[in-house]
Amino acid sequence: MPNFCAAPNCTRKSTSADLAFFRFPRDPVRCQRWVENCRRADLEDKTPDQLNKHYRLCANHFETSMICRSSPYRTVLRDNAVPTIFDLTSHLNNPRSRHRKRIKELSEEEIRTLKQRKTDEHFEQEKANQESVDNDIPNPASVEGGDEPVEDDNPLTQEERENKDYLKSLFEILILMGKQNIPLDGHNADALPKGIFTPDNFQALLDFRINSGDEVLRKRFETMAVNLAYCSKMDQKQMLEICENCVREETLREVRDSHFFSVVTDELVDLAGEEHLPILVRFVDDCHNLREEFIGFLPYEADPEILAVKFHTAITEKWGLNMEYCRGQAYIVSSGIASKMKTVATRILEKYPQAVYTLSASCALNIWLAKSIPVTGVSVALGTIEEVCSFFRQSLQLMGDLDNVVSLLFQNSEEKGNELKEIVRSDWTGRHDTFEIVVDLLQAFVMCLDGINDAAVRWNSSVSGQAYILSTALAEFDFIVTVVIIKNILSFTRAFGKNLQGQTSDVFFAASSLTAVLHSLNEVMENIEVYHEFWFEEATNLAMKLDIPVKLPGKYCRAQQGNLDSEITPENYYKEALSIPTVEHIIQELKDIFSEQHLRALKCLSLVPSVMGQLKFNTSEEHHADMYKNDLTNPDTLSAELHCWRIKWKHRGKDIELPTTIYETLHLPDIKFFPNVYSLLKVLCILPVMKVENEKFEIGRRRLKAYLKNTLTEQRSSNLALLNINFDIKHDLDLMVDTYIKLYPDKVKDSEEFIPLSESVEET
Repeated sequence: MPNFCAAPNCTRKSTSADLAFFRFPRDPVRCQRWVENCRRADLEDKTPDQLNKHYRLCANHFETSMICRSSPYRTVLRDNAVPTIFDLTSHLNNPRSRHRKRIKELSEEEIRTLKQRKTDEHFEQEKANQESVDNDIPNPASVEGGDEPVEDDNPLTQEERENKDYLKSLFEILILMGKQNIPLDGHNADALPKGIFTPDNFQALLDFRINSGDEVLRKRFETMAVNLAYCSKMDQKQMLEICENCVREETLREVRDSHFFSVVTDELVDLAGEEHLPILVRFVDDCHNLREEFIGFLPYEADPEILAVKFHTAITEKWGLNMEYCRGQAYIVSSGIASKMKTVATRILEKYPQAVYTLSASCALNIWLAKSIPVTGVSVALGTIEEVCSFFRQSLQLMGDLDNVVSLLFQNSEEKGNELKEIVRSDWTGRHDTFEIVVDLLQAFVMCLDGINDAAVRWNSSVSGQAYILSTALAEFDFIVTVVIIKNILSFTRAFGKNLQGQTSDVFFAASSLTAVLHSLNEVMENIEVYHEFWFEEATNLAMKLDIPVKLPGKYCRAQQGNLDSEITPENYYKEALSIPTVEHIIQELKDIFSEQHLRALKCLSLVPSVMGQLKFNTSEEHHADMYKNDLTNPDTLSAELHCWRIKWKHRGKDIELPTTIYETLHLPDIKFFPNVYSLLKVLCILPVMKVENEKFEIGRRRLKAYLKNTLTEQRSSNLALLNINFDIKHDLDLMVDTYIKLYPDKVKDSEEFIPLSESVEET
């Protein structure tokens, strides 16, 4: 819904192009001055929080010196900004009109007070400006054209208009290329014979547009020398950055309006040879829908402390989000960087204690734990499992061969065989029981890969070569014992992790079962000798079935250089190198990720009516909601409101079903009568551990995966990626053009500034 200006005799609304709207401040003193200047009698009895939430003033009621641009994409007010420009008389021309915004009549004493205050403010402002000049400090209001007049007041010349139309055509082409995932280059220029020039995709689309009747581009083309390029690589990069920022700002504006959000990162990705972290935000929009949107890539740093600083800087300074409103953080890690991302989480928690460190609902707990284990053998095993999955999924023929081998091995258990064949056709490497699947299918994998390698005539050299490498990796005892031990250890957390990805009630009761899970793992640790003996025996039997010798890992033997202690057996080695550190690590990780603060937040899920019903409406959310006291609309009435909330559902009609999810609860028609409950549910909803219940609002992550899958590594671009992933977000071409003109005025003035092709193409 659009925002309407609260000023008397002002009918502007937020749908007006390029017109900023500002909330009433929460500060009581400053808010009171806004109300006094508005002269709205009906606003005087409202609290600052009510005014901040429900009322706005448009930028036309502020002096230009009170408005500044913190970036080319954001318009903000100065800290001491007060509205002073109002139309308080035009309604008198139409006395019959029913004026909703009643104007308060001031006494002579009030008028004198207001005039004196305005005079004092003007004097202070002039003095501050003079001090800024004396100290050679630029006025913040004048940065980025904050105090410049509106462009519409100065009509454009013919040359300026043509130049803006020309830039608009270039931006349209770049946006099209981003949305359709068309790389800028399109071919490897180094592979072309000397002296041959082939236009890249951007140049080709420009030519196509000219031939299709774009008169602006045609006129520019006809006045250029034949050896000049339309737009240099640097110009393209600068324009793409503006496109990216403008599109991102649309999402960030919704996040800021929502106030509270959580930050989630995905696994490291390679963009044109450099590693980056994809960053997504979770928030509840104006329609009460939980959304998870992709907002950009962050260059990865090997030093965790530097990474933490850059992570914080990108979110707060570059993207303009206030981390004071961050209520959750989660990191889906690649093997080997878990400890570094944990450092990032710790640094964020130190600054913002309410940014709870949680698991991400899009990643199974067991997979997350396995990737975080600081044992090299586990990382290698995970990589091998991913490669095996990718190998068989690359063609139906390979999958058919695997099906035949599975059918042969499970002749006496046809039902289980059919189940395994269905599993391997899915994305089974992300399941809670991935390691159980590997153990069950290990013999089938090895036999099928050996068969492919032997039938070299049937398969090309690439496929048979891959099959040989994977078969060799699977037939190592080190791989077998690692998979078996990890499978058995993670069996204690499998049901717990599965519930965390279930319904809201499953998550609530899972939080209560964590103590039992930790108790079981501590018992395993106390009796590790016995447990490890059983695990190693299982690994030995599986190896014998595949005729694989039980031995120490080759890397360890080479490191000893023949000085092996005769007492070190494979069983003892894997107990000390794998079983003990893995159990200890998983116990500690569970304690860290499910902190007391995290568990208290999950206990508040009893606000969901179906959970409340399972607890016989005997709940005590107020004891756990203290951590969110400052986020509530009216914390003083929380206890009474929660009592009414319980009574409402306890004495509901027989035909009324209890909502089972936060999503359903937030969309109840009468949720607005329980503002504190709504605020609590909104914050709980954005915790990364809670799944996005409506799949159409989790599309950002799926589009990210699709972009990475469909784009060659060397053709990936952070700018084009954001345009492609957020292709349905509206964009303002005029804003992009105006931003480019403001940021690069020298290039705009010189309309003849183009890059000769001779810089990139060698003349024959």
